[in-house]
Amino acid sequence: MRQGWIDVQVQSSMDAGELTGLLNDPWMMGVWQEDGMIHLYWPHERWTAETRQDLTAVVQRFGIDAASIAVHSVPHEDWNAAWARSVKPLRVGQRIVIRPSWETVVLKSGDVELVLDPKQAFGTGHHATTQLLLEWLEAHIHGSESVLDVGTGSGILAMVALRLGAASAWGIDHDPVAVECAHGYAVENGFGTELILDTSVLTDLSARQFDIVLANLDRRTLLDVDNALACCLDGHGRLVLSGIFADDRTDLLEAFRQAGCDLVWERERDGWLAMAFACRQKRPV
Repeated sequence: MRQGWIDVQVQSSMDAGELTGLLNDPWMMGVWQEDGMIHLYWPHERWTAETRQDLTAVVQRFGIDAASIAVHSVPHEDWNAAWARSVKPLRVGQRIVIRPSWETVVLKSGDVELVLDPKQAFGTGHHATTQLLLEWLEAHIHGSESVLDVGTGSGILAMVALRLGAASAWGIDHDPVAVECAHGYAVENGFGTELILDTSVLTDLSARQFDIVLANLDRRTLLDVDNALACCLDGHGRLVLSGIFADDRTDLLEAFRQAGCDLVWERERDGWLAMAFACRQKRPV
């Protein structure tokens, strides 16, 4: 029997994705933002005094009073309804349309569409880090590419790459719940064997080569896997990173230069940075 959810409300206009990125809590299962209020959701049994302390420390870094945090218990069905209400159709770039199944969108000629209903995995395309990578894909997928999506979450980047013309995509994530949700999205959107979604470890793929490697991860993880990411890239391909705070640019740039990668593109939005690299040679992990 499901015990319900904890709805943690933070009165703030800060970006909800930035807050969740700093929390980096695998047990936080949902987030939505409306009218200056951020709602964060944990399973009832996973909300602890330590979790609250971590959240308080993060919001105080942004000058938010801890008194602005309110905690409420909600039944499971109420949580699902609240999250669903927050998800609206989204157009990214010129051609990419992301929508929940209960909303309709009039598509233009050349549009590509994904139907993503909110589940217990992040990645409906609303955050700046995801949008930056989607826009990069729209501009740089020309057809027949092989794509590796590291930290795939909902699988949105891998699926959009295929919609745009990539020949194959492989999405990996350490979280089996995310992979299960991504499989559901893949089926709902009609993908087949051209899309692989699993919990493979990045270093196990180093013998393979991909035309495009995507990694929407936090700073610490990117620094830990810089060489492993570079090893998965074809000699003429591109490694594209996101999930980076603009203030962390120098650290990431130096780390990936040492991994044999040269910066060829970057773009910033809402304090977040995406960077694309060309790697000079395939190196051992």
